[in-house]
Amino acid sequence: MSEPIVFPVTTPAMGLPLLVAGQAQKEFFVNQALGLLDALNARAVSASRPTPPSASTEGESYRVTATATGAWTGREDRIAVLIGGDWHFIDPVEGMFLFDRDADRMMMFRSQWQVATAPAMPSGGAVVDAEARAALAGLIHALALIGILGPAAP
Repeated sequence: MSEPIVFPVTTPAMGLPLLVAGQAQKEFFVNQALGLLDALNARAVSASRPTPPSASTEGESYRVTATATGAWTGREDRIAVLIGGDWHFIDPVEGMFLFDRDADRMMMFRSQWQVATAPAMPSGGAVVDAEARAALAGLIHALALIGILGPAAP
């Protein structure tokens, strides 16, 4: 006789709730999963902050930063999504990209959230190549414009 198949209770990539046999209130789990998918579809958050905002709208999401307080205590680096009037938290996975609307930049998760900053423009030197500098400036501007690079390093 073979062993029965045991199914997980969450999806492996994003931890979305799965239904199990005989489960009561299935609509809660389905609605929660759909709400989480909806919040992450654009892979964007309103802002990165350590505390919940005083007023939020349904489906709004934030990247929780250190040192988290209030309802977000102990949830650093997670994505907080307001669903059904309560905060739900999504653990980031390696390689996840996210756009922070408030900071106007992209970030990537690699053990922690990382952002790219624009390199300092070249200056000085024995030979000044205006075309090469213009090309570098254009590239940096283009990457910053789409949110891949943040402000230039000091």
